[in-house]
Amino acid sequence: MELLVARSELSKKPTQIDEKKIEALMEKSNQKIFYFDRENSHKTMMDLVDVFENKGYSVYLREVKFGLDDNDYLYEVHIL
Repeated sequence: MELLVARSELSKKPTQIDEKKIEALMEKSNQKIFYFDRENSHKTMMDLVDVFENKGYSVYLREVKFGLDDNDYLYEVHIL
C-alpha cells in the first residue's frame, strides 16, 4: 500500500511511503504520529488503520483542517 506523506510546501509534490516503511519506523519507537496528504483517499487511510489494528496497534485517524477552504486539510494518524 503506497501512501502520500503530507507536503511541507504547497508547491511541492508529496513523497510516497509504504506500510513496510511505517512498520519499520514503529519498531524503533512505541508511538508515532504520521501526517498524510489529502490526495490519499479516505478508503486508503481506513485500510491503513485496519492493517495496523490487525497487528495489535491502537490507531487514531483524524482530518486536520489548516485553512478555510474545504481542500485545506491533511490526515493525522497516531499509532500506539
